[in-house]
Amino acid sequence: MDYGIVMGTWTNYIKPKKYQNILLRNYIMKLAVYGKGGIGKSTTSCNISIALARRGKNVLQIGCDPKHDSTFTLTGFLIPTIIDTLQAKDYHYEDIWAEDVIYKGYGNVDCVEAGGPPAGAGCGGYVVGETVKLLKELNAFYEYDIILFDVLGDVVCGGFAAPLNYADYCIIITDNGFDALFAANRIAASVREKARTHPLRLAGLVGNRTSKRDLITKYVEACPMPILEVLPLIEDIRVSRVKGKTLFEMAESDPSLAYVCDYYLNIADQILSCPEGVVPQEVPDRELFSLLSDFYLNPEQNTSETAQEDFLMV
Repeated sequence: MDYGIVMGTWTNYIKPKKYQNILLRNYIMKLAVYGKGGIGKSTTSCNISIALARRGKNVLQIGCDPKHDSTFTLTGFLIPTIIDTLQAKDYHYEDIWAEDVIYKGYGNVDCVEAGGPPAGAGCGGYVVGETVKLLKELNAFYEYDIILFDVLGDVVCGGFAAPLNYADYCIIITDNGFDALFAANRIAASVREKARTHPLRLAGLVGNRTSKRDLITKYVEACPMPILEVLPLIEDIRVSRVKGKTLFEMAESDPSLAYVCDYYLNIADQILSCPEGVVPQEVPDRELFSLLSDFYLNPEQNTSETAQEDFLMV
């Protein structure tokens, strides 16, 4: 693929064969961040958004979770949701202004929370669609270099997969554990399915707060995909969420955290290089269950294999 960068704007679109004739002068890169619930998607998303902004990009982060806490570490509070605003205006789109729904966050990152239907009712995918529709009507959707969708939990239905309809790349957040990788495999299956009809690719995995990566490595051997970064197991990443601050903001008063910010900047640099990405072929559930279970049930064998690999690397 040929990607040209002219005066800070992308001149070519991601071009699978059927899209090769498409050329967009002001390309807006759209990212969808997924992962198991509680794995740290929002914390990671906020820090990636700031890293992209530090690289000179105009960034919008859209939280796609009824909890509407995706942008909490960027703004320091729970901002009103698109759905709240639409309800207050009796769904009259013409009465809504961009400043009613877009809030400025730390690092000059703009923030939107889609919100969602009441618990046990409605569809989150519909809410995402309404959010994009409103932002387009406000001409706000086209004001950014990068739009990042931070999406709740695992993909269990088409509603949860709705942000993939708009995305160029999917990024999966995981850790070195069984459940997170099982969820990652489900998300990979959704990317494969959406890639049949959309110009979507999987950019790769991000390991969050993990001291090891052996199980992650074992998974990507079975389901090949890039590993963008593995973030260290440090308490400050978790604490940043409680403080309502990103690692970049915390590093301003604690320079010892600057090295953690470099991990997010590395992820941003890889994204901005417009990687080719992959269309993953997920591992069948039973096969994956056996693969991951065996890792725990036969630790001596896996330790021996890891030691041998380390010896070969030396």
